[in-house]
Amino acid sequence: MSDASASRSDVPEGLVARLVHIGESAPEEGLKLGAFMEALGERAFGVLLFALAIPVCIPFLYGIPQVISLPMAALAFQMAMGRPEPWMPEKFASRNLSKQGLEKMGQQAKRWFGWIEAIARPRLLFLSGPTGERVVGGIFCVFCLSILTPLPLTNSTPGVAIAIGSLGLITRDGLLILAGLVLGLIWIGILVIGGPALIYAMIEWVRGAMGR
Repeated sequence: MSDASASRSDVPEGLVARLVHIGESAPEEGLKLGAFMEALGERAFGVLLFALAIPVCIPFLYGIPQVISLPMAALAFQMAMGRPEPWMPEKFASRNLSKQGLEKMGQQAKRWFGWIEAIARPRLLFLSGPTGERVVGGIFCVFCLSILTPLPLTNSTPGVAIAIGSLGLITRDGLLILAGLVLGLIWIGILVIGGPALIYAMIEWVRGAMGR
């Protein structure tokens, strides 16, 4: 068996398992975003958007989601334009992802989305077809831009929406795609209609329900 074959056999099946493997095997200095994309082993929009959405899902996290949202928006825009495979500008590809961040990405993916990946199956295939993918890409662009809004929770909700929708694209599960789109569009509606006051009221209600 060649070294190349052996290295391929060491990579686990399943996207969530691959993210865990990348975090555990990453060098101490971390990985450049371009190298991370190569380590995923697939040049597909859904795969890359799901991986980048994981750190964005973490509530009350500032800085990292806003940095990652720009490459995510670039990928979503390319998907909306009908590109056959993603391309990452060098200024984005050269950004470094720390080993700690990669490990946390894998852990969060396994914790929150591993069970969704396990139950996903092909259905409503028109939503993951060429036309459906372009429509989803356009809506994802709006979700990515909303992450830049400097308000609490504005990163986590659209991040979860993109992660669920991207898993749907990967597995060709139209129900997951719809679930991600509906969640994200509801949040955009809250931002547009309710504005900051409603968001802060929701946060206070959540904190009160948790006894904080």
